[in-house]
Amino acid sequence: MPVLMVSGTGTEIGKTVVTAAVAAAAVAAGRSVAVLKPAQTGVAPGEPGDVFEVRRLAGEAVTGMELARFPEPLAPNTAARRAGMAPVRPEQIAEAAEKLATEHHLVLVEGAGGLLVRFDDEGATLADAARLLAAPVLVVVAAGLGTLNTTALTSEALRARGLECAGVVVGSMPAEPDLAARCNLDDLPVAAGAPLLGAVPAGAGALTPADFRARAASWLTPELGGKRTAG
Repeated sequence: MPVLMVSGTGTEIGKTVVTAAVAAAAVAAGRSVAVLKPAQTGVAPGEPGDVFEVRRLAGEAVTGMELARFPEPLAPNTAARRAGMAPVRPEQIAEAAEKLATEHHLVLVEGAGGLLVRFDDEGATLADAARLLAAPVLVVVAAGLGTLNTTALTSEALRARGLECAGVVVGSMPAEPDLAARCNLDDLPVAAGAPLLGAVPAGAGALTPADFRARAASWLTPELGGKRTAG
């Protein structure tokens, strides 16, 4: 799996922290890792974005790359249009990921928002880039009530496009999960038609980088380089 797309069932779902955890586990296993953010929105020039956060948590050994940065916190196509800037195209994402893959064991491509958020006015999405790369998609999901529906919809969209769902990871698991969150650990693989590959605890991004790196593998199953028991 030289290239892994990281998408989610919505925005603010924990994609960046999950990306950092996968990167940290890979680095700890001696693999070289790159993270690619095709479109960073809502961040001004010079301000730290998602790539910065991944490298802060997972370590500076991780290579980071952005293809475009748009100042307003909007969908990439809307943000690009309002800024008078060129949008990011799937072909650009695929080309950058392929180049990084020649130099790294693992390339993580973190999307913006959910799977079908538009990157341009023609309707291109992260799914189109995944198709060009023939890359599996890791879906980051919420823990609580409602997540089964959004997970099933995202997985159905992947299957309709002939794309592989590598699995799902809970992006922010409460320290004291309610009944729905506890039951969802069993039900998410059924909704996704793919395995549950981890659960990152709520607040993990606030850990010190050293603690984050030390604990990352415990949140993920072996398929993502971790040590967590499935389920």
